[in-house]
Amino acid sequence: MTQMTLDANKTVREFAVELPSAIRVFEKFGIDYCCGGGKTLVEVCSAAKLPVETVLDTLSRAESEREHLSEGQSDYRTMPLADLIAHIVTRHHNYVRDELPRLEHLLGKVAAKHGPNHPEVPQVQPVFAALSQELTMHLMKEEEVLFPYIVRMEEAAVAKEPAPPPSFGSVQNPVRMMMSEHDSAGDALRRMRQLTSDYTVPADGCMSFHALYEGLADFEADLHQHIHLENNILFPRAISIEDVRYAGAVSGCGHSCPVEK
Repeated sequence: MTQMTLDANKTVREFAVELPSAIRVFEKFGIDYCCGGGKTLVEVCSAAKLPVETVLDTLSRAESEREHLSEGQSDYRTMPLADLIAHIVTRHHNYVRDELPRLEHLLGKVAAKHGPNHPEVPQVQPVFAALSQELTMHLMKEEEVLFPYIVRMEEAAVAKEPAPPPSFGSVQNPVRMMMSEHDSAGDALRRMRQLTSDYTVPADGCMSFHALYEGLADFEADLHQHIHLENNILFPRAISIEDVRYAGAVSGCGHSCPVEK
């Protein structure tokens, strides 16, 4: 099987967007491709003391193995934003809403039983509680404010009609806020992984202990993919639509019209 030639000076975000198989590889190596995706692969590998050649080779092999399965798969870079948003809400937002109470219950159960011998579990509780509260509000703001506007903006662009004026000025304003909250969520995920020694269940861990750490690890992986789709694909595409519409409004009248940004 022919291997691909990959450029280690590309950003991690570019790899994650262009190579669907890169996400699984980055998860394997513990590489942050969602919130920290602006760094080059060289920079990330250097900071983590990972041989960049090993990561590149793994990326190349993973993508080559994926190619024969790629036909018919969704390309989030080109699908209508309304469809991408529907996917994010159905697949990721609903997953978060289902898992938060389940994991909170498990966390309380394990902390009550194992907390005296494993103080790291009670230490995870306030981190997870803060993350849960922030994500609950975050999803609501996206679904009730930002996402509906992006859909309307895209519909207006397709119909070549003026975009409805948003109450928040430019779409970049709520996007900036959402990305900041994504960074905060990423910090919480890293803190929980640090406290639990990469979700390593102790020798005396019960079935609930195993279920908790497996659930938290799965939650982390899903949230990484969730943030990636928003930070690296949805938000840049929405900003691009706004930029094009703004440029068209300016050029259409022959001078710099005061378009609300």
